[in-house]
Amino acid sequence: MQRLTVVLVDDHAMVRSGVRAELGDAVEIVGEAGDVDEAVRVILATKPDVVLLDVHLPGGDGRSVLDACVDQVPNTRFLALSVSDAPEDVVAVVRGGARGYVTKTISGPELLDSVRRIADGDAVFSPRLAGFVLDAFTGGVAESDDELDRLTPREREVMRLIARGYTYREVAAELVLSIKTVETHVSAVLRKLQLSDRHELTRWASARRII
Repeated sequence: MQRLTVVLVDDHAMVRSGVRAELGDAVEIVGEAGDVDEAVRVILATKPDVVLLDVHLPGGDGRSVLDACVDQVPNTRFLALSVSDAPEDVVAVVRGGARGYVTKTISGPELLDSVRRIADGDAVFSPRLAGFVLDAFTGGVAESDDELDRLTPREREVMRLIARGYTYREVAAELVLSIKTVETHVSAVLRKLQLSDRHELTRWASARRII
């Protein structure tokens, strides 16, 4: 049986290497990309069966890739693979045309199974994320939030982790950033949301169900 063809899109080379190793010889990796422009070029050139797509990328985000590619490669299925489990990220890529969304806590065998199911036309979501999609299409999640829309995708990631009680050092380790970069993002988040400290930020995020 012919192996499924897959393109890996993630801005961290080590993550791509890890995914490649986990999938092994069960699929054929026909391309990799680390940013939006490269992803669009590789996907349109290779027309893979499945794209494993990170949500936050240099030059934009996963939705930008979807907007540029979905109509051009109608036989390609997109599966979001991200550290983020935020409702707005899940809903954005699904609205953009992704057939599923799993987090990077997924095991290798589970990821391979998800790739195969996506290729067969199924929709695949990590358990708690499926509810976000259901809420979005039944009116349970607002399509937009003016305050949240002020934040960049990376600022949203940092905001969620800080609101959950992570230290700056823990956020830096989780997102593979420097502590100074995390501090810069937190300052920008507080300024844009007109909040004074992380305690107010936690209350703000809790009220929107985005922690």
